[in-house]
Amino acid sequence: MRINLRYVLLFLIILGVEIVIALVVHDNFVRPHIGDVLVVIVIYCFLRIFVRAHPLLPLWIFAFAAAVEFSQYFNLVSLLGIKNPVIATILGATFDWLDLLCYAVGCGIIVIAQMWSSKREKQKNIREQTDNTHAEYTENA
Repeated sequence: MRINLRYVLLFLIILGVEIVIALVVHDNFVRPHIGDVLVVIVIYCFLRIFVRAHPLLPLWIFAFAAAVEFSQYFNLVSLLGIKNPVIATILGATFDWLDLLCYAVGCGIIVIAQMWSSKREKQKNIREQTDNTHAEYTENA
């Protein structure tokens, strides 16, 4: 397994932003909505530290986030008798359809970023192949 240092850095930066939002911002837009958009991106960056990109990864992350959100609908924390405040905070207590929309937006951003990154990688490979072909041609001339 190879650790992707670029995603370690992205994870730490976005996690830091999330922590600042949680501790400092007490409004009706940034904290509840931007925070939810960013949370799926934080999860993506964390996973990408250890695994390669996969086209379905954003969908899996959305499914996980939606499962957590629906656990709030059924008040899973109370049903399971969870007393640990950290776990209770992670699982949350209030179901909101807008949270699902925010998770979808965050996953959409991930999909766009994956497509952009893939396109850049293909262009880089084409340039390298062209450069190698040109170098071989000049050596043989």
